[in-house]
Amino acid sequence: MGRIKELKNSLLLTAFYIAVLLIFWYFKVPCLFKHFLGIECPGCGMSRAVLSVIKFDFAAAFGYHPMVWSLPILYLYFLFGGKVFNKKFLDYGILIFIALGFLINFIAKLI
Repeated sequence: MGRIKELKNSLLLTAFYIAVLLIFWYFKVPCLFKHFLGIECPGCGMSRAVLSVIKFDFAAAFGYHPMVWSLPILYLYFLFGGKVFNKKFLDYGILIFIALGFLINFIAKLI
């Protein structure tokens, strides 16, 4: 029974997060990282990428942020408490691979 409650809480948190993002999008709240530091954050372009994926425009999505493909995987890790596969090293390996992708993309934008 505890697992179902955790899943419900995760889905409720997801709905809250989506609502906050929609409010930010509607009121055109700028990226605070970019606003205060003057450089793009590691996630800059992700909102536009997700909107492009929703429209099935995958070329534009990867143009806005090449790590957009990682969002469904990261969401699965969120839903299942960081355990998607039965092997811990595989879970960690995929998360490290995604983190390196974000880091490389961030550095590429800075250069």
